[in-house]
Amino acid sequence: MYVIITYDVQQKRVAKILKICKKYLNHIQKSVFEGNITELKLRNLKNELSEFILPQYDSVIIYHLDSIKYAKKEQLGMVQSTSNII
Repeated sequence: MYVIITYDVQQKRVAKILKICKKYLNHIQKSVFEGNITELKLRNLKNELSEFILPQYDSVIIYHLDSIKYAKKEQLGMVQSTSNII
């Protein structure tokens, strides 16, 4: 499956959340990741993130796309990553 993850966490947790997400997905922008991932790896990613986020202060959003066939990516401005999968 293909996922897009974006997060908004308190500054003291940003580095840890960034490191976790980089293990599983492509870093697209400061708090945005995307890529193909298996169900098991996604479950592991969510478990790792859950250990560090504080739900009353932090937010992680995961968009699931069953197929990137129907997705289109349009980017304006500077390209921060060489990954252009969609």
